[in-house]
Amino acid sequence: MDRQVKVLITDAAYTHTLGAVRSLGRAGFRVTAMSPDPGAVSFYSRYCHDNTLCPDPGNEEQFIDFIGNYIQENPVDVLVPVGYLSTVAISRHKKELLPFARIPVAEYEPMQVACNKQKTIRFASTLDVPVPGEYVSVEDVTGFPVVAKDPYGSGKIRYIDSPQEFERLDLTGYLLQEYIPGAGYGFFGLFNHGKVRAYFMHRRKREFPVTGGPSTCAESIYDEEVKRIGLKLLESLRWHGVAMVEFKKDNRDGVFKLMEINPKFWGSLDLSIASGVNFPVLLVNMALNGDIDPVFRYDTGMTFRWPFPEDMVHLCAHPASGIN
Repeated sequence: MDRQVKVLITDAAYTHTLGAVRSLGRAGFRVTAMSPDPGAVSFYSRYCHDNTLCPDPGNEEQFIDFIGNYIQENPVDVLVPVGYLSTVAISRHKKELLPFARIPVAEYEPMQVACNKQKTIRFASTLDVPVPGEYVSVEDVTGFPVVAKDPYGSGKIRYIDSPQEFERLDLTGYLLQEYIPGAGYGFFGLFNHGKVRAYFMHRRKREFPVTGGPSTCAESIYDEEVKRIGLKLLESLRWHGVAMVEFKKDNRDGVFKLMEINPKFWGSLDLSIASGVNFPVLLVNMALNGDIDPVFRYDTGMTFRWPFPEDMVHLCAHPASGIN
């Protein structure tokens, strides 16, 4: 295209959105960032050409109406959702928005599988992907700790250490699983209607809380088994766009157990960009051109820290873990 390509990106308050805005701006795209937060960090980036306030994506009807009106009045070439609620809403309403912008996100049917942890586990089991042991009810629990997960999206995760805690908490509808001791691993991919176009993997060095939470320090790695399972899941879903598959390597048997599928950009996006897989730029180019040359090489051994506040909180709580 002779003119500058326009990209509209959601969830400007997230730090990994800032990483995407910087990458896209450096690649020559004209980026507009949107958020309900007037202090959103991406608004202040030199690579953010324009910004706009929008309704909270938690109010899906208002959010989609706003986007539809905005992209008709302010034409853009590509719409890139970042946050969970934004991604799900745009996937659900993709057909009505497609006349006005390219939207490289998964169709709503596979999105529903990825968004619901119970559906994810059932789907993975049909592919013989290892998953944590599940308890149908509290009465079935045979050992502690137990992980109680809100089945939807990025909902709450609780760690139950005793029968007494079950009595104090309302866990109606929660998925109850055995706790998997071990390090966290991630497979990150860009797919074109089920065909992988780029991938990346990392190992969590630190997270907060240490029982399971967002990465505060991670290292780029390559692991054949992580890749095999990640590809198997996302190819079987005929995934389109970006996604993360999260695992824990069980200390007891050395097997990678599936934690969840994250159907959107991930918090450690900066690490993949620094390691040589520029997912935001690849995603936009795929949307513009229909396909891209695959990117299957990247630097391993790269470490990325999110020092404030994430890693500082981890180190204050667990000083023995050090800063390496």
